[in-house]
Amino acid sequence: MAAIPDKIQTWQMVEPGKEGKPGVLQKTTIPMPELAEGDALVEVAGCGVCHTDLGYFYDGVPTVSKPPLTLGHEIAGTVLAGPEALVGKEVIVPAVMPCGNCPICDEGRGNRCLAQKMPGNSLGMYGGFSSHIPVPAGDLCVVEDAKFPLSHYAVVADAGTTPYQAAMRADLKQDDLVVITGITGGVGVYMGQIAKALGAKVVVFGMQSNKYMLSKLMAFDAEIIGTWGCLPEYYPKVLEMVQDGRVQIEPFLEVKPMSTIQEVFEQQHNGLFDKRQVLEPDF
Repeated sequence: MAAIPDKIQTWQMVEPGKEGKPGVLQKTTIPMPELAEGDALVEVAGCGVCHTDLGYFYDGVPTVSKPPLTLGHEIAGTVLAGPEALVGKEVIVPAVMPCGNCPICDEGRGNRCLAQKMPGNSLGMYGGFSSHIPVPAGDLCVVEDAKFPLSHYAVVADAGTTPYQAAMRADLKQDDLVVITGITGGVGVYMGQIAKALGAKVVVFGMQSNKYMLSKLMAFDAEIIGTWGCLPEYYPKVLEMVQDGRVQIEPFLEVKPMSTIQEVFEQQHNGLFDKRQVLEPDF
């Protein structure tokens, strides 16, 4: 197992963007923190690039922790320090980690917890486009007997789990009819697979406009329910679907060195990718 360095190498957003103009990324080092009780240090194997990152970087969407901070919340890696039972384990870091001790969490809505910790947003300066990251240990999802390179499991941290949360919020049942618009998007491609894995009958549309836009779904007595991220308790269920092949990740991701982060952000902002981009540290 790798030694623990005294510095974290990272790509920080030192200035956010605004109105479609990019912010400023800077390759730098920050001190390795002392772990708080209940935290774990994860050596990052890969971090996926999400449109939420681009919202922060190009559109001025405010982060809870103000810049400079490191973006990136789709993380897979190896635990180097923390609770003894986790050290050496390969893990997925949930994109949203609730406090577990507030009225919202008590109602089972922890993914909307106001005290949630989200890498690249509300976890201090720490995010996934780094060599290492300290995170709450209790919510980590252990990957046993990985069937793919560990970095590839980063997509499960958000793109692969957010649709599962949506399905649970919608109380999706066997044989339900599910209409998915945007099936070719980074989240839509997993929504389709998860709905099918849960036994639904799936009707899909691509990213183009179609006559079944939301404004016309009212004829079906439709209800719009928003969601954000996924409860950590659901991660093992999605991971099981990935491991047994009900949910495919390999056809829908590409891996690149983290040193290409600025080019990848720009290309993704311009809509040039049809697969999830996963960046592997190469500091």
